[in-house]
Amino acid sequence: MEENEKEISGFSKLTKRDKISWLAKNFLYASPVEILKEFAEYWHDNVEAQKLLDGFSENTLTNFPVPFGIAPNFKINDAVYAVPMVTEESSVVAAASNAAKFWISRGGFKTHVISTKKVGQVHFVYRGDKEKLFSFFAGIKADLKKSVQPITAKMEERGGGVVDMELIDYTLLEPDYYQLRAYFETVDSMGANFINSCLEEFGKQLAFRIEHNAAFTTLEKEIEIVMCILSNYTPDCLVTAEVSCKVEELGTFDYGNMTAEEFAWKFQRAVNIARLDPYRATTHNKGIMNGIDAVVMATGNDFRAIEACAHTYACRDGIYRSLSECKVENGIFRFWLTIPIAIGTVGGLTTLHPLAKRSLELLGNPNAKKLMEIIACAGLAQNFAAIRSLTTVGIQAGHMKMHLTNILASMQANEDEIGKAKKFFSDKVVSVSAVREFLEKLRIPG
Repeated sequence: MEENEKEISGFSKLTKRDKISWLAKNFLYASPVEILKEFAEYWHDNVEAQKLLDGFSENTLTNFPVPFGIAPNFKINDAVYAVPMVTEESSVVAAASNAAKFWISRGGFKTHVISTKKVGQVHFVYRGDKEKLFSFFAGIKADLKKSVQPITAKMEERGGGVVDMELIDYTLLEPDYYQLRAYFETVDSMGANFINSCLEEFGKQLAFRIEHNAAFTTLEKEIEIVMCILSNYTPDCLVTAEVSCKVEELGTFDYGNMTAEEFAWKFQRAVNIARLDPYRATTHNKGIMNGIDAVVMATGNDFRAIEACAHTYACRDGIYRSLSECKVENGIFRFWLTIPIAIGTVGGLTTLHPLAKRSLELLGNPNAKKLMEIIACAGLAQNFAAIRSLTTVGIQAGHMKMHLTNILASMQANEDEIGKAKKFFSDKVVSVSAVREFLEKLRIPG
């Protein structure tokens, strides 16, 4: 097949069936009829529901189902939650549930929202006297804020709006480059459209006021607005989640007859390693985000933005570090997490997606602050479960055992084989090769 046959114009205007047919002919190996049948198996039976899902994206062919699960027994600030989690990794929900159950009898999770400010930027080029620019900005700062009142009025009624703004000089890094950085409070909405609308107006107003001010030269008036856009780095939208108990209350561990004190110190050492070593910190933080992303997705929020922000925050001092910390002191074990989480509970998918709405209902229809706290606890629980496994029985005994069902499914094991495999591996290390060998022996005739 020639490459030009793989090019197409007007793809988005084709019907769903025609899109699938074209892809089958040009990129897939099965027949168009087979491909259509396969994709159609995941279409929603309810036509209106499918229409809604199609509208969430572009060039939609089918749906890609991901399990929606529940991690019960999360005691957060003395209230108990069943936390919805959307993830394809089997160990995530189980690990979070186990950690939540472990801590529910030890006081549960304690949380605190530190701040909720979000950030937006107007990036612009100015060729002129910088002292004049800064002096001018100080004089029009209040007017700039007033200029967006038609946009901020409703938000201000809910307690939000433009919090502050500042002018930043980046000319040592990029010639003639300055930034107007604005801070926003968006209450229970994610606020992306609100923030971007304000920023675009700030950019227009800044350029217009400089252009029509006689104090600036002709060159200085040629201000260039490069772009106006929110930042997904929100270091002032912070929440802390913590668990703690007396060391002896941690219990005992069968592996190696480890005492509670030995476990506490080993756990702290493992977290300290992730504070020091970026290689370990990356995997450590990935585990935290396993829990966080699952709840973020379940509630219709943007897990990609939260991921990007969390990892930027993890290297805020120039070295990529663990997002969580641990301290064993005066007989008390403390494990906590401080992380930026910018989410919403109104608008966007939180309002449109039926299961996102149901997730929020499960959590008691929380406001944005409360949801930040719940999400942070899911991340801390996931991290606790992972480090507990790593420092006791090891990752293979716990993590891979959770994947046994997936391994068996990939090898087309039947119900009888699955039952026998689970019994066989109940006290053994699970690996793909070990499962394959077990099934091969099981399937030998006679």
